[in-house]
Amino acid sequence: MVNLGKRNVLGMMVNAFDYEAAVSAIMQSAKNKQTLLVAAQPVHGVVHGLLHSDYRQRLNQFELVCPDGMPVKWALNLLHKCGLKDRVCGPDLTLKVCEAAAGQGIGVFIYGSKPEVVAGLMQNLQSRFPALQIAGHISPPFRPLPDEEQEVYLQQIAQSGAGVLLVGMGCPRQEDWAFKYRSRLPMAVLCVGAAFDFHAGTVKRAPTWMQQNGLEWLFRLSQEPGRLFKRYAVYNSLFALALLGQWTGVWRVRRG
Repeated sequence: MVNLGKRNVLGMMVNAFDYEAAVSAIMQSAKNKQTLLVAAQPVHGVVHGLLHSDYRQRLNQFELVCPDGMPVKWALNLLHKCGLKDRVCGPDLTLKVCEAAAGQGIGVFIYGSKPEVVAGLMQNLQSRFPALQIAGHISPPFRPLPDEEQEVYLQQIAQSGAGVLLVGMGCPRQEDWAFKYRSRLPMAVLCVGAAFDFHAGTVKRAPTWMQQNGLEWLFRLSQEPGRLFKRYAVYNSLFALALLGQWTGVWRVRRG
């Protein structure tokens, strides 16, 4: 198990750890019914925090911020000599947490995405982990929710008895939601975004060799060029430039 604590990557405090350490912390929270906010942050999330200080401040109050993308893992190794061998990406962390939850009899609640995506996700998870207890699921409408409607959902989640809550609403919406309602969620809350689509089978994942070489963004761009071109062209470039500035000491960003 590797757990070196948090390190500053462009102002965002990212955990320098491995899957074993992440799953261990999540399972401990789930068993004790203690709030634990977990965000898997790729380049897009880190740069969003760089550009939006309010988001960065919220993420820096999460208990676990995982180095989701290979470039984020490389940044930890470059800036802080962490020697990490692998990233901790949301889709794979989701499977490892579900496997551990199934083995320990801990319920999992699913919140977010479209009903058809959640249906496929549940079917595939239970096929892979037959002992997994899915305590409930909600696909909220994609619009601002009035307080009374959100209250119904929060009560449903809290009363389900789940120890793990998987949240898939996309970055930064899912992290903002988790942070806002953290006091109402006595469980491990995993903001895992694309994991829902990947494990539901509605979006294809990049080949392993592309993931391991930091080229997953290129595969996703080839699948959705219209939606993702601006994000990757701008955010990847900003990440590289800002990382160079932090590494050389020419530029530094505050955590707060």
